Amino acid sequence: MCDTLILNSNGKPISLMPISSVQWQLSVKLVLLQKARILEEYPEWIIHSPSMQMHVPSVLILKSYMHLDKTPRFNRYNIHLRDLFTCQYCGCEVSMDKATMDHVIPRSKGGSTDWLNIVTACQRCNTSKGSEFMKPKKQPYTPNIYELENKRKRYPIQLRTAHWNKYLLWPENLVKVA
Repeated sequence: MCDTLILNSNGKPISLMPISSVQWQLSVKLVLLQKARILEEYPEWIIHSPSMQMHVPSVLILKSYMHLDKTPRFNRYNIHLRDLFTCQYCGCEVSMDKATMDHVIPRSKGGSTDWLNIVTACQRCNTSKGSEFMKPKKQPYTPNIYELENKRKRYPIQLRTAHWNKYLLWPENLVKVA
């Protein structure tokens, strides 16, 4: 869990997957280099140097807009999030630790490892499918970052401090404070 939430110059988080936050040391560096300005500070947390003292930033906003890639990173979590942690063969819900990534067209038959050939599967379906072709309930596709961010807001999140949520706009019942 990092200490400072970083917002893009438009006031929105740079990322929700993971939350765009950094260690306090980097946040102080960004302020001193005048690359970001402080929106909120930790009132009880003060750091000192021989020539100055300052409150540790809790929320920063960048001065220049950071352009982001619209295609999310291809990884295990994002595959399962795209599929809403649901087996694409039998339709059962699966937890992150029980979910598997399955090749719709098996690798042994020339299938690739990418957004268009990987789906979430429960262990039972993945095992029974083996290296055969089985049509998933939904065809795999490449999601955009906005779709995954909206899906991510269906699940709980842990924040460093509760006031970050006024910038993240997460459903209150799904916010846990560290």
